[in-house]
Amino acid sequence: MQPTITLSKSRLLAYRQCGRRLWLEIHRRDLIEISAQQQARFDAGHQVGELARKLADPQGKGILFDAQGDGFAAVLRDSTQALSERRPLFEAGFAAQGAIVFVDLLLPDQGTEGHARGWLLVEVKSSGSVKPYHLDDLAVQVHVLRSAGVELTSAAVACLDTRWTYPGGGDYAGLLRHEEGLEAAAARSQEVQGWIDGGRAVAARSDEPKVGMGAHCTTPFTCPFTAHCGQGQTQAQHPVHWLPRVQRKVLKEFLRSSGVADMAEVPDELLNATQRRVKHATLSGQAWFDAECARKALAPHSGTLRFLDFEAAARPVPVWAGSRPYQQVPFQFSLHTLHEDGRVGHDEFIDLSGNDPSKAFAQCLVQVCGTAGPVFVYNAGFEGQVISNLAAQFPHLEDSLRALRHRLVDLRPVTEQHYYHPAQRGKWGLKSVLPTLGGGEDHSRLEGVADGQMAVDAYLEATEPETTTARKEELRQQLLTYCRLDTWAMVRLWAFLVGRPELGEAVAAQTPMAAIQ
Repeated sequence: MQPTITLSKSRLLAYRQCGRRLWLEIHRRDLIEISAQQQARFDAGHQVGELARKLADPQGKGILFDAQGDGFAAVLRDSTQALSERRPLFEAGFAAQGAIVFVDLLLPDQGTEGHARGWLLVEVKSSGSVKPYHLDDLAVQVHVLRSAGVELTSAAVACLDTRWTYPGGGDYAGLLRHEEGLEAAAARSQEVQGWIDGGRAVAARSDEPKVGMGAHCTTPFTCPFTAHCGQGQTQAQHPVHWLPRVQRKVLKEFLRSSGVADMAEVPDELLNATQRRVKHATLSGQAWFDAECARKALAPHSGTLRFLDFEAAARPVPVWAGSRPYQQVPFQFSLHTLHEDGRVGHDEFIDLSGNDPSKAFAQCLVQVCGTAGPVFVYNAGFEGQVISNLAAQFPHLEDSLRALRHRLVDLRPVTEQHYYHPAQRGKWGLKSVLPTLGGGEDHSRLEGVADGQMAVDAYLEATEPETTTARKEELRQQLLTYCRLDTWAMVRLWAFLVGRPELGEAVAAQTPMAAIQ
């Protein structure tokens, strides 16, 4: 006889995403693969959770439970006993109706007249807004706690207020905003019990459920078993997920109802112009390039040309006065300059001191970018927003920074509209486009820092006080090489689009890129 299965909240939510995921989390945890982005999200959650406890219990009178260290049984027992003490409880555990939950914050409600009235439940999230799946979390918590006999007078989701500005000095009052949801969560009790019963039935199976891959594999988060499930799928020669921006309802419904896996089977009339280009280039194996229109699009931008790329870190909990949660704080830039006489210049900035890099970054940026001429970027929304934030932060540089923003020229939409190579697989990120231009240089050949998340991770490691001088210098060189490759790649791309590839080669000859050869 199989033992009774009790499901944690996280496993119930895994079941909500996919029954196969739940089964694998219980029976094949060895197959889990956590990406750098997923790990960053976990780390952010731990950081925000720790601060939420301090805000809720400034006098340090609360009780923090440790299910990993003490075991589930001990925490369940001690949490129930602690209710009588009327102290703030953190990660307290309760089990009922076949499920177990550990509550971020369970705070005693003293009522309007100072009399004990029950408990305030708070589910803490590191996002900047309350998402629908957060309310699923809350519904599970409320169902289990009420079933366990805990009287709740409030249940809320706490998320970061991205409009709040850190005043400094360790004062984080106002960082979190609460959205009340007890009544709505309680009304879903029967629904939650259905999840529990369904999840327990799946978990009790001896065989792995057969569930095909689809949109649920990445919604609301990328499943850590994607690689495993993909191995069992028949791989289409021209996968439909290479089609970019599948947003039209008619196309979504066709893909869902037909089960079509190869874009060759998708009718052209369901596709927009960009999707048709991707389909036809993929099926033919031939790149598509509207050279004349690309040249016309870039022809107005002449003279001294600059190519700019930023690296920035967005912390959930700001550490510098004047910054906001998840504000992109720039710590590095690379700038390649192509002069009219053929000379190539390169400027760069990086600050790994651990202090706020914003002011020095802005001053250096204004100095090296001059006052005239186009500044090419790849995704102007990012660089433009960073520049606008700096302009608002430093009034003495505001005019120069706003003028610089108006000079930005985005190479990405020009590339999307006029170029596509089958090797891009439906993507137009710089890292997808660069290898298709030839030359052998691409981000996959970099050591250490090879993408944006790795750059942020390297920055955070380099600015930790315990990081050795040698390691800090190693990270510094990796960051400089990575950012330099981005702006050099933009020069190569621009030269290709305007029909002057020899200029891209000239830049390569004058800019040391030995680290990626």
